[in-house]
Amino acid sequence: MKLSIVIPAKNEAQNLEQFLPRLKAAIGDAECIVVNDGSTDDTEKVCKANGVIVITHPYSKGNGAAIKTGAKAASGDIIVFLDGDGQHKPEDIPRLLEELNSGYDMVVGARNKQSQADSYRAIANSIYNTLASTITGHKILDLTSGFRAVRADKFREFLFLLPNGFSYPTTCTMAFFRAGYSVGYVPIETETRLGESHISLLKDGIRFLVIIFKVGSLYSPLKIFLPTSAGFLATGVAYYLYTYLTEGRFTNMSAVLFMTAVLVFLIGLVSEQVTALMYKDSDTR
Repeated sequence: MKLSIVIPAKNEAQNLEQFLPRLKAAIGDAECIVVNDGSTDDTEKVCKANGVIVITHPYSKGNGAAIKTGAKAASGDIIVFLDGDGQHKPEDIPRLLEELNSGYDMVVGARNKQSQADSYRAIANSIYNTLASTITGHKILDLTSGFRAVRADKFREFLFLLPNGFSYPTTCTMAFFRAGYSVGYVPIETETRLGESHISLLKDGIRFLVIIFKVGSLYSPLKIFLPTSAGFLATGVAYYLYTYLTEGRFTNMSAVLFMTAVLVFLIGLVSEQVTALMYKDSDTR
């Protein structure tokens, strides 16, 4: 089967200059596409000098947008995605492909604790992995890894779902599980990147908190909305008992809590139906 490599890159000339020769040596004649996401450095020049296909965005659209551009342009039956910062080892690609050929639809390179950029990200990723594992009922070793091998036809089914930002791995993983596709993991160790990361601890930390809720809504919204509704209901009952015993009456606050519980549950029910419609095509395959 034909193999394509897709690498999103923004201002990664320094890393790509060292990384691309190693990658070419590891993949041989496989198609290699670097999506230059509006870089202002020599990223495009470095790519051309190393004989890889380069697609340039006229301005920065985001990591996820670069992934979608590369996936649309790739001609291979299998696509391997790597980050452009040079942290992923090209020598690990055959390991992912071997696991993919054993019957999986997507295989993710799962980073160990030593490969996390810092303790804050390690803690955050641990929370994401635990939450996603609980929601899906499957052990998820690395929800946010950008190093993965996928079957191109299945990956393209979910391009419309993928965000333009850094959270595309999360969306992709949850979409594959929701559609009933097989997802596997291969342990990897990453290398230290040159230069500074494009991820901001404060800005992206807040954004990743939103991912926690997005994880649930992508897979099964009721798993998020039902416990929330139950929480409002329990609070309403407790408050009603308190006011009844102390004041002998039913208060407006109790009514608000009861109505909120019903509304949250109904929103979750509608969201569950919308989610089912989003995945109906893949569910019938």
